[in-house]
Amino acid sequence: MTRWLWPETLGEAIELRASLGDEALTVAGGTFVGVLAQTGFLSLPETAIALGRVQGIAGIECDGDELLIGAMATHAAIERSAVVRDGWGALADCFGEVANVRVRSVATIGGVLADADYASDPPCMLLALRARVELASPGGVRVLGVDELILGHYDTAIADDELIVRVRIPRPRSAAYVKFRSRSSEDRPCVGVAAARLADREERVAGGAVSDRPLLLDEVAGATIIGDLRGSADYRRRMVVVHARRARAMLGG
Repeated sequence: MTRWLWPETLGEAIELRASLGDEALTVAGGTFVGVLAQTGFLSLPETAIALGRVQGIAGIECDGDELLIGAMATHAAIERSAVVRDGWGALADCFGEVANVRVRSVATIGGVLADADYASDPPCMLLALRARVELASPGGVRVLGVDELILGHYDTAIADDELIVRVRIPRPRSAAYVKFRSRSSEDRPCVGVAAARLADREERVAGGAVSDRPLLLDEVAGATIIGDLRGSADYRRRMVVVHARRARAMLGG
């Protein structure tokens, strides 16, 4: 039987995380954990730290040309936020592409990054937007890019005493997300492509669901591409190029 701990402040949550480390499972929205547990890929540990009652880490606000999203902000909140849609519309659209309304009402931005599921939509979009992720521990806060945070299949650079607390996203000049489903029976993409033209005019195109982590387009050629029921490795490699062209066209002039 799992013992559930429910901290109510960020300080309490960080203290529990630091003291228990990998002996306890940290749970945000819990959607992905539930799926893994039901399918037998994950055995729940003796102790779990639930973040659902922690105050102050679910906000969404704009600070000049930077969007600040608390780790416990749900996909639905991001999708519907007027603040997000006013400057980060493609990000809102991307979160709106995830699963269904029931999942989006519970799943969080911190959770989707910590899960590091290769076929999740948001990490690809966040990589293209050059988002930065804040991780808090008793020693302070450190900041990582999405490419530094997600290392591979369900593998991240989050230390045993750290929690994701906030995501910072610069305002792009334009951005777009294209999700390609090869199977009508499911939501998960065969390929997801995000394109962004940033304020400094850098253009970033990222592919998701093609490798063990989201990749910038110029990294795809040398990467190990996944093959599964949604498409072979060769098919995915070609689809990334096709949908990258479409995403770039959506950026405009």
